[in-house]
Amino acid sequence: MWAIWTFVAPFACALFAFLFPRGAVHAAMAAAVGILASSTLTVWGVARDGSRRMAVGGWPAPLGIELHVDGLSALMLAATAVVGTVSTFYARGYMARHSALERTEEPGGGEDRHEHALFWPLWLSLWGSLNALFLSGDLFNLYVTLELIGLSSTALISLAGNAPALIAATRYLLVSLVGSFCYLAGVGLIYAACGTLDLALLADLIHGGTLPAVALALMTAGLLLKTALFPLHFWLPPAHGNAPAPVSALLSALVVKAPYYLMLRLWIEVFAPVVTPGAAHFLGILGTGAILWGSAQALLTDRVKPLVAYSTVSQLGYLFLVFPLAREAGAGLFAWNGAAYFILSHAAAKASMFLAAGTLLSATESDRLDHLDGISQCIPLPMFAFSIAGASLIGLPPSGGFMAKWLLLKSALTGGQWGYLIVILLGGLLTVTYVFRVFSRAFMYKPMVTACHLLPRGMHWSPLVLSLISLCLGLFASQVLSLLEAGSPWTQPGLGNGEP
Repeated sequence: MWAIWTFVAPFACALFAFLFPRGAVHAAMAAAVGILASSTLTVWGVARDGSRRMAVGGWPAPLGIELHVDGLSALMLAATAVVGTVSTFYARGYMARHSALERTEEPGGGEDRHEHALFWPLWLSLWGSLNALFLSGDLFNLYVTLELIGLSSTALISLAGNAPALIAATRYLLVSLVGSFCYLAGVGLIYAACGTLDLALLADLIHGGTLPAVALALMTAGLLLKTALFPLHFWLPPAHGNAPAPVSALLSALVVKAPYYLMLRLWIEVFAPVVTPGAAHFLGILGTGAILWGSAQALLTDRVKPLVAYSTVSQLGYLFLVFPLAREAGAGLFAWNGAAYFILSHAAAKASMFLAAGTLLSATESDRLDHLDGISQCIPLPMFAFSIAGASLIGLPPSGGFMAKWLLLKSALTGGQWGYLIVILLGGLLTVTYVFRVFSRAFMYKPMVTACHLLPRGMHWSPLVLSLISLCLGLFASQVLSLLEAGSPWTQPGLGNGEP
């Protein structure tokens, strides 16, 4: 199975980068090529043959660990491959520039800075951990990958080296550990009740009961902390706002989606018999709060990077509307497809916005909104990319964001969920207002108020590539939705809450 190489390649290259720091950039480029190739072959294989399982070491479940790839996991691998590769090219220029600046400020001491030597091994470890999670079909193996993601992310956030970054990294570490403890407690209860941790076997064994419900509640609490759903989002804006720009892109585009991806699997595929309408609507209410609160904070902040971080808080709320929407008869398939499309489009758009914000900060040494006047004259491509990505977040056609929100709206209409329909529309209007705050100043025709530094080409082009991908996703909806049918709960009898 080619999918194995999506995590073997980055882990192997991370080890090489750690042992041979001078070849770290080449190792990262090699890993990117390997992940792109193996992800492409995996997507092609799933599109041709459907979902597949593979026993690690030849030992099938319940004795061994099995890897599983279906339409959703294949698309997640594709997202990590594309966003990770483009962000890696950006990070190469970003880290080279910051190393050059430090050598200028500290002659003879900048080249071997400890944090720069560790960046690439940690970056590749995070990339490999994400891919391993999307392929795992065992609750404990998923716990291990969640821990690897948390530890790698914490170290990467702290690499900025200043006090706010260290505080944000420490807060994130504590939240991640608490979340892991809750999740592991739920895993222990499930193993005691069922004697297996394989997701496919658990889906056949769980038919209701108090113990599975308590286990799901514990695991959900841990995953909500890790995915930063309102009101548990307190760690996200400082962490994403103070991390290096390529790290912020990966955190917002992919890292917070990993626990959500697991929740989607657990709530809809595995623990569907114990999920009550009240529990699903509780998540929907939290998602509504996230949309409104995150948008309000994005409107109030006076800096670009925190604005993009609070936008992540808001956009994550849409994903949790899926749980109540999916329970209504006839609406489940639209909600499932909408969630998957939202993950893809948001990953590309939000990574683009963070990379553009990083370019802005590197070029002008400031990301204050009142310093943006006419900045598009200096960095036109990143600002243009920010606008395109913002259009996708708003949901303008033909972007991937439009397709995602259309599917969610269709789910709400089909199920008669008028309250959530209004929330989706209102969230789009709020997104217009805070995206326009940046757009209106950046493209203002007046002299710039700040100086502008020359930057590597990759820091200009990378945000544009991702923003164009987020735009073009809406043009390939039929192919994406066709791939999602492989292993979908609404095409597999006995899974999920919808109609097979």
